[in-house]
Amino acid sequence: MCSIFIISVHFKGALMRTTVTLEKDTIDELMDATKARSKAKAVREAVAEYLRRRKIDRIKSLKGTLEFDKAIAEDRHRER
Repeated sequence: MCSIFIISVHFKGALMRTTVTLEKDTIDELMDATKARSKAKAVREAVAEYLRRRKIDRIKSLKGTLEFDKAIAEDRHRER
């Protein structure tokens, strides 16, 4: 059996309402994991966490691809 509910999502300052259909077991597990009092809050927290982790993964993927000039960093922080 599926649980159908409407959530409100803030998107760049705008409020968007979206209907989502998820398995009841998934919703129950999500609510337990997030300790949220509402389904909408649990989904918002899960989406925010997912996006945060994607950003972290993107930053980690840059490891070794950026050059760092230590002399410039030292000059920036030296006393004047």
